[in-house]
Amino acid sequence: MQGYKVLFTTAHKILTQIRESHSQGNLKVIEARFEKYDLVICNEFGYVSFDKEGSELLFNHLSLRAGRKSTIITTNLGFERWEEIFGDPVLTAALVDRLTHKVHLINMNGESYRLKETKQIMNK
Repeated sequence: MQGYKVLFTTAHKILTQIRESHSQGNLKVIEARFEKYDLVICNEFGYVSFDKEGSELLFNHLSLRAGRKSTIITTNLGFERWEEIFGDPVLTAALVDRLTHKVHLINMNGESYRLKETKQIMNK
């Protein structure tokens, strides 16, 4: 509504798009499109782990925006557990370093909104 270009996606979906573009030899096209968004919201980060190639592709893709454009990552894992997702401590440290530079961290503890809504429905 304010004229910003925003992409809302899941980590799995973005990685699938990156892999397809990579295998078709047109990774630059998706990278250019990805860089044009004012804000990218990457949801469900940490629900599925990545293989080595996937980790590297996602790292490179997210690094394109580091320090230049806004990115929101939603996850249920603390940074200390991100190595479980990426499987490589060096790559994980580099990604966390890039994503957390000049960042606003919001730790949302509490009851799930979905669970709360379900309980309200059940109590009616």
